[in-house]
Amino acid sequence: MLCLQETKARPEQLSKELIEPVDNGGRPYRSYWASAKKPGYAGVAIYSKEEPLEIKTLGLAEFDDEGRVLQADYKNFSLISAYFPNSQDAGARLDYKLAFCAAILERCNRLRASGRHLILCGDYNIAHKPIDLARPKENEGNAGYLPEERAWMDVFTGAGYADTFRRFHPGEAGHYSWWSYRANARIRNIGWRLDYHCVDEAFLPRIKASIIKSGVGGSDHCPVEIQIE
Repeated sequence: MLCLQETKARPEQLSKELIEPVDNGGRPYRSYWASAKKPGYAGVAIYSKEEPLEIKTLGLAEFDDEGRVLQADYKNFSLISAYFPNSQDAGARLDYKLAFCAAILERCNRLRASGRHLILCGDYNIAHKPIDLARPKENEGNAGYLPEERAWMDVFTGAGYADTFRRFHPGEAGHYSWWSYRANARIRNIGWRLDYHCVDEAFLPRIKASIIKSGVGGSDHCPVEIQIE
């Protein structure tokens, strides 16, 4: 299963090869989309060889209109592809972002209360701890590392959701998933860890690996991966 964020496209704009790609063995993927009303902006998608039982958005217009969330329900878990808002310079959209964070937490709590496991994956646009970015001191007042954003991550992980990468790699510095295009930041590994796979604690024993694929180019972000038993 592949989750994409900031797709910036609507499915009707894309070729059949991008809507229904096939793997090397000729097996097709189905794709599901939540696009922003504003052209060329935000948007998320999920590709899967297994058809989900149900596909849904967050159900809140202020976030669905920006294509922020897509949820695919499978037999054993719900997979959520989420593109968290950027709080922007001087926290211009911080209130919007925190409202989104609250809505996502509520959705996760409802899923867990209904007996479902969940994987919340995507671009959180938050570096949680100083270890999650190369220059924490210099970025304390910058979007993605604001105290309010980091505090929400404390609340989220404290509510019973595990940051899978940190569970497999506790205390390991230098692992990032986003680098600025400026000043050769990627070559110098001056980056931020903004992309996560978080799961409910009860599902954590099923997670066998959590990997940041920093060697994969093509974007200012790199892919992150989990392997599920």
